[in-house]
Amino acid sequence: MDIEVLGTLAVRENDVPVMPRAPKPRQVLALLALHADQVVPIASLMEELWGENPPRSARTTLQTYVLQLREMIAKALEKDPEGNPPRTPKDVLATAPGGYVLHTFGGASDVREFERLAGLGYRAMDADDFPRAARELGAALALWTDSALVDVNAGPRLQMQTRRLEEARLCALDQRIEADLRLGRHRELLGELTVLVSRYRTHENLHAQFMLALHRSGRRSEALDVYQRLRTTLVREMGLEPSAGVRRLQRSILMAHPELSAAQPAAAGRERLAQVG
Repeated sequence: MDIEVLGTLAVRENDVPVMPRAPKPRQVLALLALHADQVVPIASLMEELWGENPPRSARTTLQTYVLQLREMIAKALEKDPEGNPPRTPKDVLATAPGGYVLHTFGGASDVREFERLAGLGYRAMDADDFPRAARELGAALALWTDSALVDVNAGPRLQMQTRRLEEARLCALDQRIEADLRLGRHRELLGELTVLVSRYRTHENLHAQFMLALHRSGRRSEALDVYQRLRTTLVREMGLEPSAGVRRLQRSILMAHPELSAAQPAAAGRERLAQVG
């Protein structure tokens, strides 16, 4: 079974889509797909579907949704290539003690591949291998086609998981940009960073990276303008001044310190956890 969640939900068995149209069965499938090959407790599925106040019929209704998914899996299994070990819908979507588990049987998962590639990129960053870091992190980010599970009406469990995935995406993006800055690609980053700082208006490290890229591109006044916009937003919306690292970067740009022209990390917003605006 192949699973994609980094964008629209897509679950396929033998290249046959297993995709219910009704919102609640899609929620069940999405939560199972996010935790593929792991037991998802019945309580978690019920909370996802009905929050803290499930109806009396919740367990029976959940069983109905699981049955609907198994019926779709059964149709997909009819196209099983010859030579594959025989499987039943209950093998793929199995009942486990206290819950259900969606087995992939070695199929692809874009979340797992993202985590694998991002991990390689982080290790390359730690080893100062910036070309490989940019390459691996770029490949990880290329797996995203939209926001995670963008076409699923998410309940509390899925909302928590999609937030986790979006934070992981942002972290990988931050490190990929850092690697590109280390490689002297500041001009190539300007367009991308213009969009990012507009989207994440209080994310200090993205703003610091944009300031550094502008400064290295000979656009010092614009870099200082980015700082002022960030400060105004932080003070107005959060009652906070920029972190010490961002302030130091602003002063260095103001004084045109020559070391800022060399490849070095932005490393400005990490003294305080950057918040997504």
